[in-house]
Amino acid sequence: MAASSQTLYIKGDKNKEVTKNEVLMGDIVSMECADQNIVNRLKSICILKMPEGGRQRAVISVLKIISVIHEIYPNLTVENLGETDMIVTREEQKKHGKAYYILKSSMVLLITFIGAAYSIMSFNNDVGASELFKQIYVLVTGKTSDGFTILEVTYCIGMSVGILIFFNHFGRKRFSVDPTPMEVEMRTYEDEIQVTLIDEYSRKEQEIDVDTPDHIGSHRG
Repeated sequence: MAASSQTLYIKGDKNKEVTKNEVLMGDIVSMECADQNIVNRLKSICILKMPEGGRQRAVISVLKIISVIHEIYPNLTVENLGETDMIVTREEQKKHGKAYYILKSSMVLLITFIGAAYSIMSFNNDVGASELFKQIYVLVTGKTSDGFTILEVTYCIGMSVGILIFFNHFGRKRFSVDPTPMEVEMRTYEDEIQVTLIDEYSRKEQEIDVDTPDHIGSHRG
């Protein structure tokens, strides 16, 4: 079947990590076409070359990808189902020993634990939780609190259970299939960074688009 009667569907994510200097079209977009020969040929086309030791991130417009496709298949219909702008980041694969990851995880856990404990203590001190518990204890029992009563115990247990329920996570166990609030916040943070990077590259006219010279966004192997 001729390429002129075919439709190629492409889909790219907003952020894509690669490990090579030469970025192939198949590395950054997924493609589907009734003629698999078209897909196989386009996957091997070099769409971007990153210099050694230079800029390790690039923003490429889907129009650049479509223009490269039309250079090879001028009459091919291309349907974009993904992002209009994509961030391509070259990451070198660094291998570390098991001790490195254990030390790194321990440091993160320690900092998180100290920060969370300080925040809880500061909150309790600001609202005067201990004084409030003493007053409630006197009102209910008529006795003076010694600072460690059933109120403090249940408050600590309730806070621990509330944290576990809120974060929907304990060790490797999830209480439901929903993402945790931390995962939601991290995803929101990543999305904001990606939008900012795309806007920054576009504002500085560093985005690889259809009018970008070949020495910046070369697709010729």
